Amino acid sequence: METLKVKGMSCEHCVASVKKALENIPGLSQVKVNLQTGEASFANAGVERGKIREAIKKIGFEPGD
Repeated sequence: METLKVKGMSCEHCVASVKKALENIPGLSQVKVNLQTGEASFANAGVERGKIREAIKKIGFEPGD
């Protein structure tokens, strides 16, 4: 499992938006998003980190490290 910080989430709707965006990327599975820690975790089958970060930016959040 990989984790990625997601800045800007403030509610469960934000969590659902990030989860949906990541689930729509082929190669990612077991997506979990935690509002308290501000992190998304997922199993990655070879998806470039830049593509994941871009999907998060596209929906209005800021990906961290």
